[in-house]
Amino acid sequence: MKLWVALFEEDGWVIADCPALPGCVSQGRTRDEALANIHEAIELSIKSRRELGMPVPSEVVEVDIAA
Repeated sequence: MKLWVALFEEDGWVIADCPALPGCVSQGRTRDEALANIHEAIELSIKSRRELGMPVPSEVVEVDIAA
């Protein structure tokens, strides 16, 4: 399964957010650290959602937005 992750820089931290999994956010001092941390957070979020009977994304698609 592939999921989109948005990265933001804030106060010296890289924030990683997985929009397909509400509340699944992590951070790191570097891009690589933030990506490693969000990877772990995504795995735990999906595991918890399945155990609780909550929905897990079956498909994530890219949508073009004209700004």
